[in-house]
Amino acid sequence: MDEPAFSEPWHAQAFAMTIHLSKQGVFSWPEWAEKFGATLAAHGLSRELDGGEDYYNAWIETLETVLIDAQLTETAAITQMIEDWREAYLSTPHGQPVKLSA
Repeated sequence: MDEPAFSEPWHAQAFAMTIHLSKQGVFSWPEWAEKFGATLAAHGLSRELDGGEDYYNAWIETLETVLIDAQLTETAAITQMIEDWREAYLSTPHGQPVKLSA
């Protein structure tokens, strides 16, 4: 039986979003590779990575940086979204879908 390409749905979503933004011209794939490599190095993640949490957390951090550099968002907006999600999942009953307020 084939193993899934991604261990978590959000890993696939982050990857797909990055591919989409690259295809839209927000950044080139070589630019992405350079910035992602720098993020991995900054975190000391030079060992062979298996696509786990440390890899995708670095992926998201790089994506945030790229979006800020492209002036498509700001650090404050990202920080607020993280806090909104934290609030939403902490107040959502177990087993229920997490929903953000409008």
